[in-house]
Formats: sequence, C-alpha cells, structure tokens
Amino acid sequence: MTILPWLSLPLLNKKTFKRFLPGSLFMCLYLIAEGSLAQKRKWWWFPFSIKPNVLAELPLIIGPFFIGSLWVFKYTFGKFNLYIFINIIIDSIFTYIAISWFKKIGYVSLVRLTKFQLSLLFLAKSIFMYGFQVLYEKLFYRNQFNSASE
Repeated sequence: MTILPWLSLPLLNKKTFKRFLPGSLFMCLYLIAEGSLAQKRKWWWFPFSIKPNVLAELPLIIGPFFIGSLWVFKYTFGKFNLYIFINIIIDSIFTYIAISWFKKIGYVSLVRLTKFQLSLLFLAKSIFMYGFQVLYEKLFYRNQFNSASE
C-alpha cells in the first residue's frame, strides 16, 4: 500500500516533482496533525499501528496520498474545476469502496464520522491543498510557472 505508488515516481518528471512537492508535503504534514486529532476525537479507529506512537494512517499518507497528489496536480493544476472533479471521484472511491474494504479486513473503521462527513473533509482538504499550491507559486515562483498558475 505504501510502496506501490512510489513505483510510479520515475514516470513523473523532475520538474513536476519539484513544482508540486511543497503542496503535497504541506498536506501530508497537515494530515499527520489531523490524524492525531482524529485519534483523540475518535473520528476513525485503527485497531493496530505499525509501531507505538506512530499514526496507523501513515502508510496511506506517505504512499497513495503523497504520490497521488503529485499526479493529480500534474494533470489538473491550473484547471480548478477539473481538479475538484478528479478529487471528488478519487475521494469517493476511497470513502465508499476502500473504507468498506479496510473495515472488512480490520485495517480501519469510522467511529464518529460518517462516510458523507469524511467526503466533505476530503473535499475541504483538496481545496485547501490547491489554495496552498496557488499561494506558494504566487509567492515563490511568479515567473517560473506562469503558464499553469491562476
């Protein structure tokens, strides 16, 4: 689950990786903080973790989420409506199919959060990550990425 997405990294060019690394890393750090809050508020529950004091969702964050964010940005950045549409599709597949499968195999289950609430949380994070990337590019790369920035 963590390693498989990384196998696609060589297919991303170096420029794309460098360009979208800040937004993806920022959101990964946000997700780690959110995971700690979710654990305290019992939004979801992982029956085990890889190691004590390490978030059980870390494999999802550093694997499919991080690499997936780079790929989604590569094909949709600068086209906000497409970005939101793709994120809604991916997040819905995760929320309504993967979460059910994860629950069945005993990896995670939602406790105080419904699937709909999780979908809204994903949508908000997608918008937040896109906004961060736009702001980052406006502040630090005004001329370098002109063709794709909004």
